[in-house]
Amino acid sequence: MFLTRVIDVMYAFPRLLFVILVMSMLGAGLTNIFIAIGLTGWVGIARQTRAQVMAIKEKEFVDAARGARAPASSACSLRHVLPNALTPIVVAVTFGIPEAIFTEAALSFIGVGINPPTPSWGQMVGEGQQFIRSYWHLCVFPAIAIAVTMLVVHVLRRRRARRARSED
Repeated sequence: MFLTRVIDVMYAFPRLLFVILVMSMLGAGLTNIFIAIGLTGWVGIARQTRAQVMAIKEKEFVDAARGARAPASSACSLRHVLPNALTPIVVAVTFGIPEAIFTEAALSFIGVGINPPTPSWGQMVGEGQQFIRSYWHLCVFPAIAIAVTMLVVHVLRRRRARRARSED
């Protein structure tokens, strides 16, 4: 119950704003971006996992396992509930990949992301925007790379979800 309230509080704040706040406290850098995205990225997955587990616990095969005198409720959860909840959780995790890519690009674009010697598409777009009239390719091509990467991950996720639904 406590974790559910923490998740509700985390949902009250915009994710990107919270990531910017964490990055301003930790400083720029790749490790700090991972920490900031990790501190905010678990919320949606935790909420979906809880909903999925609650729905599966009400299914007939779980009642049958309990009726067959399964050794313990935790063993029943590990053996019957968790494997059935795993597919939607994996799909939810893959939803987070394009969101993490975009968050990193946005942070690097505004200057609180990756430090300058390390290349970042968001940083390239940010640096190229001042030359957009004469050297438009400096920011357009990194922006296209971000969009194509997010699109490819999204298409692969949809294929995986469609394949998982057809196996059910």
